[in-house]
Amino acid sequence: MDAYVIRLTLTSFLIVLVSLTGVIWVTQALRGIDLLTAQGQTIMVFLGITSLAIPVLALIIAPIAMLLAVTHTLNKLSTDSEIIVMNAAGLSPWRLLRPFLTATVIVGCLISMLALYLAPECLRILRRWNTEIGADVLANVLQPGQFIKLDKLLLRVQEKRPGGVLVGIFIDDQRNPAERINILANSGIVQKTKKGSFLVLNDGNLQRYQNNKKDPVIVAFKSYAFDMSQFSQAPQSYNYNARERFIGELISPPANDLVAQRSRGQFRAELHDRILAGLYPFVFVALAFAFLGMPRTTRQGRNFAISALSIVVLVVRIAGYACSTIAVSNPHAVTVQYVLLLLVGGFACWMILKGVVVDPPSGVMTKIGQMFGKLPSWRRR
Repeated sequence: MDAYVIRLTLTSFLIVLVSLTGVIWVTQALRGIDLLTAQGQTIMVFLGITSLAIPVLALIIAPIAMLLAVTHTLNKLSTDSEIIVMNAAGLSPWRLLRPFLTATVIVGCLISMLALYLAPECLRILRRWNTEIGADVLANVLQPGQFIKLDKLLLRVQEKRPGGVLVGIFIDDQRNPAERINILANSGIVQKTKKGSFLVLNDGNLQRYQNNKKDPVIVAFKSYAFDMSQFSQAPQSYNYNARERFIGELISPPANDLVAQRSRGQFRAELHDRILAGLYPFVFVALAFAFLGMPRTTRQGRNFAISALSIVVLVVRIAGYACSTIAVSNPHAVTVQYVLLLLVGGFACWMILKGVVVDPPSGVMTKIGQMFGKLPSWRRR
């Protein structure tokens, strides 16, 4: 029985997690489509950058996905009358809760891995990647049809095509006081190597005007590498924010870390968010079992319990987000968040221990029944 419940719960969890994460990732990825259009990056760069947000999205969605998975499993067991049969056979609610807790431990370990290492590591890679792209002058500053002056270098391209291909390139290089170089090329592409960034030009000619000579030197070329390293240098060190730090850096940042000194509140709030990320699934599973794990025979009772569970979870999660926001400026909000989860989890355990069945109030159901009973007469009118 345990293996069946664990398999059903984890399968539902993965389906919900992948589906919700995929939908939200697509909406976020569409916001970065300018990497392909305006900046001329390749499709692999676009997919790589946007995919780095998936662990962060999964970290946020995983507790809700676990809640939905447990709700689906309990609803299926109740619909098939399996909970009633197990209860009649003498199986206690705590015994039925055991496979759900086993599945929650597995999900909690996954969430903790995301929170402690994978999510901040992906954010660090994203920061470095975005910085390198932002340092690429040809991708960000150079606009088709416009002359761009960089120090003593004048550039113009006629068109930028997908894949970073530049068409109709003109370069006027006056950086060397002893000579002036003009370059015309049909096309070109930026290539980055260990030696630096180069604009590789194809099918063009180079005109070199030297100060001590009257006539220019003209050279036709099939391929020519123009050094652009001084305009495409990313910083060698990065000042990572609180979300991009590992758990050790949040607990004990270096004494000379200026970012940590200026953002102590953010570091504190982020640290406790990482710790609490692995606790939310246990609280949500306890609530789901308290509201839906008891045997019942009416569908109306299940619908009411699911609605009540949704409201309670929504209130708890919004209160958690509010405490995280307030914790940046007020450290007591962190204590409130722990106490909130402790009280909610304790209340759910008390409901399971007492065998409380969440059913709609009889008076409310009577009035609803009376309203539906009057529908035929209203229709005749």
